[in-house]
Amino acid sequence: MTSEQKLHVPQIKVPATYMRGGTSKGVFFKLTDLPQSAQVAGDARDNLLLRVIGSPDPYGKQTDGMGGATSSTSKTVILSKSDQPGHDVNYLFGQVSIDKPFVDWSGNCGNLTAAVGSFAISNGLVDAARIPENGIAVVRIWQANIEKTIIAHVPITNGEVQETGDFELDGVTFPAAEVKVEFVDPTDSALFPTGNLVDDLEVPGIGTFKATMINAGIPTIFLNAEDIGYSGCELQDAINNDEDALARFESIRAHGAIKMGLIETLEEAASRQHTPKVAFVAAPMAYHSSSGKAVAEKDIDLNVRALSMGKLHHAMMGTAAVAIATASAIPGTLVNLAAGGGERDSVVFGHPSGTLKVGAETLEENGEWQVKKVAMSRSARVLMEGWVRVPGDCF
Repeated sequence: MTSEQKLHVPQIKVPATYMRGGTSKGVFFKLTDLPQSAQVAGDARDNLLLRVIGSPDPYGKQTDGMGGATSSTSKTVILSKSDQPGHDVNYLFGQVSIDKPFVDWSGNCGNLTAAVGSFAISNGLVDAARIPENGIAVVRIWQANIEKTIIAHVPITNGEVQETGDFELDGVTFPAAEVKVEFVDPTDSALFPTGNLVDDLEVPGIGTFKATMINAGIPTIFLNAEDIGYSGCELQDAINNDEDALARFESIRAHGAIKMGLIETLEEAASRQHTPKVAFVAAPMAYHSSSGKAVAEKDIDLNVRALSMGKLHHAMMGTAAVAIATASAIPGTLVNLAAGGGERDSVVFGHPSGTLKVGAETLEENGEWQVKKVAMSRSARVLMEGWVRVPGDCF
């Protein structure tokens, strides 16, 4: 070795699986496959996952990692056998920031939930006695971020997960097998943190807006599209190329987070990028999706657009779909009113990539609304499996 050469720690190999779940994709790990120091929460785990995904990247591309430079593709999942009675697998989700050295553990990814059951079965995390030779395996998932139960119905053929099929999901290019997902009692605190179905949300310097702030699936702030200057039919370019609009949405999100009791100061919003979400709703209106597909007014009950990690989502986050389903079933919320009002147990909503049907079981007891279950269909498949490599000293 010459004097000019430096000794660098070589790369290590970590077993991993790259999976699509719903309209998201991420890197999946078994907890026991992680380096010892990353098997517990803390800086080592966060630094490892940041390096795997390729963050922080000032270029915003994640070229030197597995991330896809969008909120939907900058995700990590850690799974382990469940220590919770009546559950098969513990599911921990980390949303990796693209341009900051930060992993947000404050919420769930509903889309990737569809892949959790598949991974758990294929990697020995589900008791073999619970897996039929042919039929549907019911995987009981403990969502560790929010401490909630999710049930995945995973198709099985000849004892193995069936990934191929003809189920089409708008926002996903190719058909696959249908995975039905049920979010059980998806509220981790008061369903309406402010106690109101609709609030006046004051955002200094921007305005005061009618808002439904709900905590189901993920904390979400719903606004009326027309109140903020939109039709509800927007695609990504209409908002994501408008820095002023993104700044306004972030200010709305931060002030809403305070009103929901999620943070105490505006500054805290910067370190809580994953939650809450901001979405806007409108009555049904025809539009063309991002793929060019025509969405007819008669085919939907309402239009919804949602932002994730500071950008308009290309389809709809699964957890936000839980919030949409819940709010639509409660008369008087902005979501319910946009869908025409009244009692309903399901809606079909339009999003930038097409449409999605979601259903919710809600009930009112002593003037308080509760949600018992939200259901939707997704799909999932393995894209690649083997090892990811990272420098041995990155964590």
